[in-house]
Amino acid sequence: MTDYNRGIMRFNGADSPLALTLSAIVILGSITFLIIWALQSAYNLG
Repeated sequence: MTDYNRGIMRFNGADSPLALTLSAIVILGSITFLIIWALQSAYNLG
């Protein structure tokens, strides 16, 4: 198993597939939201 449970993710199970999947979904969802919000603000879409 990898050694991801260092730094800010310092808890048991930080390198579990579930934790990594949830982190990836939150990060990618935030980026998607910011891109959509920026496009709607700049170009007045829909």
